[in-house]
Amino acid sequence: MPRVIGVDIPDNKRLEISLTYVYGVGRETSKGICKELGLDPNMRAHRLTQDEIAKINAKLQSDYIVEGDLRRQVQGNIKRLISIHCYRGMRHRLGLPVRGQRTRSNARTRKGKRKTVANKKK
Repeated sequence: MPRVIGVDIPDNKRLEISLTYVYGVGRETSKGICKELGLDPNMRAHRLTQDEIAKINAKLQSDYIVEGDLRRQVQGNIKRLISIHCYRGMRHRLGLPVRGQRTRSNARTRKGKRKTVANKKK
């Protein structure tokens, strides 16, 4: 498995898809990288030479914020929202959906497993 910026990318997938396994690289970014470096996006990742891997690493590190730096930046943004006590920060702190989704039904990904609430006796 080739390693790009410390991430093992899958061998048998197209290069365009394999590069998306790096945090912060999506389809459009990977297409752009392939085009700029003159690599065939349909080539399988295991066909990459060490030189091409080095070029991809250099390109990602110089022009894009990816992996650890991007994760730190996102966490810093969330911490800032929490510290200024804005609405979005409160939603992050409470573990509820942040972008206006309903919570009466659904929202199980953010709220976690259902907690049964006992009925009040009459």
